[in-house]
Amino acid sequence: MSDQNPTVAASDPPPPPTGPPPKVTNRGRALAPTASSNFEAADVPEFERFDVAGPRAPGTPSLAEYLDIWDVDMMKTPDESNKFAVEFIIGSTPQFSKGTYVPVFPTKERQTTWEGRITSTSDNIITMGVTPAANCIVGKYHMYVAVMTPFGIRRTKREDSRDLYILFNPWMPADAVFLDDEEERTECVMTEMGIIYHGAYDDISERNWNYGQFNFGVLDACLYIMDRSEMPITNRGDPIKVTRQASAMLNSHDEDGVLVGNWTGDYTYGVAPTSWTGSTDILLSYASSKASVCYAQCWVYAAVFNTFLRCLGIPSRVVTNYYSAHDNDGNLKTDIILDENGRIDRNRTKDSIWNYHCWNECYMSRPDLPPGFGGWQVVDATPQETSDGMYRCGPASVNAIKHGQICFPFDAPFVFAEVNSDVVFYSRKKDGTMQPVKVNRTHVGRMILTKTPGDITRRDITDQYKFPEGTTEERTVLEKAEEFGCKRDKSELPVADVDLILPTLDITVGDNFELSLEFVNHSDQQRTVETYVSGNVVYYTGVNSSEFLFRNPTVKISPNNSVREVIMVQSKNYMRNLVEQANLNFIVTGKIKETGHIVSVMKVVTLHNPKLTVEVSGGGRVNDEMMVTVQFTNPFTFSLEGVYIRMEGPGIMLPKFKYYSLITGGSSLIWTEFFTPHRPGSTRVFATLDCPALRQVFGQASVTITP
Repeated sequence: MSDQNPTVAASDPPPPPTGPPPKVTNRGRALAPTASSNFEAADVPEFERFDVAGPRAPGTPSLAEYLDIWDVDMMKTPDESNKFAVEFIIGSTPQFSKGTYVPVFPTKERQTTWEGRITSTSDNIITMGVTPAANCIVGKYHMYVAVMTPFGIRRTKREDSRDLYILFNPWMPADAVFLDDEEERTECVMTEMGIIYHGAYDDISERNWNYGQFNFGVLDACLYIMDRSEMPITNRGDPIKVTRQASAMLNSHDEDGVLVGNWTGDYTYGVAPTSWTGSTDILLSYASSKASVCYAQCWVYAAVFNTFLRCLGIPSRVVTNYYSAHDNDGNLKTDIILDENGRIDRNRTKDSIWNYHCWNECYMSRPDLPPGFGGWQVVDATPQETSDGMYRCGPASVNAIKHGQICFPFDAPFVFAEVNSDVVFYSRKKDGTMQPVKVNRTHVGRMILTKTPGDITRRDITDQYKFPEGTTEERTVLEKAEEFGCKRDKSELPVADVDLILPTLDITVGDNFELSLEFVNHSDQQRTVETYVSGNVVYYTGVNSSEFLFRNPTVKISPNNSVREVIMVQSKNYMRNLVEQANLNFIVTGKIKETGHIVSVMKVVTLHNPKLTVEVSGGGRVNDEMMVTVQFTNPFTFSLEGVYIRMEGPGIMLPKFKYYSLITGGSSLIWTEFFTPHRPGSTRVFATLDCPALRQVFGQASVTITP
């Protein structure tokens, strides 16, 4: 006999199920799921019966003798004001205590968080005014009119036409985003047409952008972004939480956000970042396809984020920081490694300085911080480093950054380093030891710009981020930042008695040009400088693509004199390696033979591209057809392939594009489109041309539309 249990049999475990695991619900953890969708509506009954005590409840009562609601007029015509009634509901699980169910009563004796009042009556028509609470949830509410009967509450049917959008209100002093400056408020909330600055700090370029925050579908797309992140509905009245969540959702690194970043130069599977002209196409594509949009770089992230913020009523602006440090190890140093002879060791130099970097500022109070740190806050959607496990940055108080108070949330140390890092040159000996030989404390954060309110000029806001270089206040700020963990290089190095100067260059793509190096000897003795000149094609992020020029002249300078060393740069050497934005980076280092001191200079040269010609003709009146013509001539001897031209005009023309498979060298194209303006005012039509061989070609035309 066997002593084994015949009902038990050993076997291999069953194979695991295939495919992705099902999404884990909150069953067993909470009574109901957290409401995180603005587009999932609660099932609100048209008749909500009161509970009746006793073993039996009566059948459906006759309501004929009680008040019925014939119609609700939302008064949407331009000469009327909004009219609301009684119940406002947002999200799938409305609760009065959570602010997601808001009953509004017309009498002073019975008021809730939203104020209700009767403004007029006529026969059986009542006009009612409603004032939402200044801190209420932002989003789309469903509105119902309810009438109480002895048997229960009788409601209107759900009608999409009665949905109501509530936004942040920068005109209301009690709102967290209140901005008490009418010109600034108009610019940072109402203005659709923006200017984004790029290029180099001594050769600034401008890019037009249509934020399009009032275009049809954009507001719903912005609400969808918060839904997609599963942001609880109850958090959506807090601009701190909204901007921090959106900072993560504008990039695709976390939770399949709006934009895919791409700095490779290969945009085969999407739109090149330099080709976009506005935010509308991006946001509508994301909302309709539910897929991340390809592709973006920093200014695209900042521009689309700006649309999101202005659309929700949060004052915002795009900011450009020239020579922006990408600090990822918690210090305030950007390290450049030289060999013993003073030549850059590119294999060991890993830190990069972006020629420019764009982020956003948004305006809000900061009740979570001590007084004085509200106002403008940095938020950045470009995925650089993680913050609390997600690729996001901010909101970080600009005033806290200026005063070195980088202990305050969120991500102030990172932003502080972007505008305050030192560039430290190290000499690496053969045994691997390194010694600092030069520190440049003024290169990073050289200039910070944004658009001037109400104008098309630029505004320098560097002084809002930092005190002037070399002042007592600046030293105090850096010492304060050190208390919170930022490490600086404190080397006190002897100053070389030879200056090295590179002039500003104005060069067009395809030009040969002279690079003139000026050596100035301030000493009473002759100086000999063993020089290394390196010319590199670089991305705007400062990342090296390829070296196209290397020279190592030895320069002798007589006492108290200067010498020019001229190097000829041939276009054929850089054109074949050119990457987008056409940046050439020249780094010149030299070792003074008599003293051993190191001299150095860095210069980014942004090559200027040919322009598009944009001309507008026609009536110039609302609802009158007009015509826009875009012209371009290929100035090169080679052909341009895979060319996209895009154009749009805020308030007058939605985005359009046209594809050209080939534009041969020296040939021209003309593209004509008709459009009908639907809003009066001054605006612009702008266009971009983009192809793998030529990026960032712009053109624009100003237009004034009369009623």
